[in-house]
Amino acid sequence: MSEYDYDFFVIGAGSGGVRASRMAASFGAKVAVAEAYRPGGTCVIRGCVPKKLMVYAAHFHEDFEDARGYGWSVPEAHFSWPKLIEAKDREIARLEGIYERLLANAGVTLLRGRAVVVDPHAVELDGRRITAKYILVATGGWPVRPEIPGAELGISSNEAFELKQLPRRVLMVGGGYIAVEFAGIFRGLGAEVTLSYRGSEILRGFDDDVRKHLRGEIEAKGIKVLLRNEITAIEKHGPGYRVRTSDVDITVDCDCVMFATGRLPNTAGLGLKAAGVELDENGAVVVDEHGRSSVASIFAVGDVTHRVQLTPVAIREGSAVANTLFNNRPTTVSHHNIPSAVFSQPPIGTVGDTEEQAIARYGRVEVYQATFRPMKHTLSGRAEKTYMKLVVEEKTQKVVGAHMVGPDAPEIIQGIGIAVVAGLTKQQFDDTVGIHPTAAEEFVTMREKVLRGF
Repeated sequence: MSEYDYDFFVIGAGSGGVRASRMAASFGAKVAVAEAYRPGGTCVIRGCVPKKLMVYAAHFHEDFEDARGYGWSVPEAHFSWPKLIEAKDREIARLEGIYERLLANAGVTLLRGRAVVVDPHAVELDGRRITAKYILVATGGWPVRPEIPGAELGISSNEAFELKQLPRRVLMVGGGYIAVEFAGIFRGLGAEVTLSYRGSEILRGFDDDVRKHLRGEIEAKGIKVLLRNEITAIEKHGPGYRVRTSDVDITVDCDCVMFATGRLPNTAGLGLKAAGVELDENGAVVVDEHGRSSVASIFAVGDVTHRVQLTPVAIREGSAVANTLFNNRPTTVSHHNIPSAVFSQPPIGTVGDTEEQAIARYGRVEVYQATFRPMKHTLSGRAEKTYMKLVVEEKTQKVVGAHMVGPDAPEIIQGIGIAVVAGLTKQQFDDTVGIHPTAAEEFVTMREKVLRGF
């Protein structure tokens, strides 16, 4: 008989925790997972899944407009925010049920409540002490708000999914992917949107040309972008709010202030420090290449760690921990060349190094770029432009970065990501026949290069 209640106790039933628990159970481990909110985690319940459903909804107003260029007579459209939220809620509930069934079918015990680590081999849940040979922390991240007067009057992405009505005027605070995605959602659904960001350009960490191109496109769609601008206070003003900024000449009147000012690891109150687990300055669990913390029996995956915050990465990390602990197959996850997307309007797809990162890494690079009007808009009349870029290491001729802003960019970059991860060269891209007429063919037909770096 085991000296522990479980072989594996997982805190958090999000994407990483569910994958780890299911795989561990398939290897014969006795597994329990504790969830304080709803199975599915940030991505499924209040993150990428409902967000993308709302992006689809927001894009219809342009689709109706574009249809006229193709001979369709489209009557005046009317949008209902409550109906969208109702439909979104039904889908999220369906997915939550799927997650519950996946755990049950795998033989994993799902426990409702907040688990707190009390020592390297035990947690406490609703006053009950539960022991485990190994503990996995997979509690994700949580939105943060700036410390300014009136911050409590704003919302985060969590509350944005639950709004009862569409705000008429929205101030988006932040310049990261969540900010530009929700700015596009609210604007596409009919709101007036202002985006305030303290930095010199939106989307810090992305390729500079991508950042500039996207800003131009969202501004053309009517989103007002304030750069090098910080909000300093929020006050009630009539039925809405008046927001003061670091520029004394700029105040913003709005009906909703949404903070997209970053997310921090959700480790507060978990008992990790008391159990000896090392946390970094942001509260993230510091782990090694196998996901093991400073305490040998405690592991962590996903947004709660100091690594890449993406759902597919958390899933990979959860799988790696299960294989390492219960399948006699020590497994690591590469955090380089991870394809990712921003579901802005237009969307971004990217994989590998930005131009700036490639220059820092390799010294000298070749850059190939293309900007063009998507074929769809030749009849729709829309002025939107697609931007594509390849970054090539000069010495080896390997394509080390690929970036795109435009329709279907996330779908296209998934395939390009395989090529970048495989280390294919620019010549191999050139040798590939393009599919015509598509935007994707531009990735294999770009020939004009610019040398950059040192």
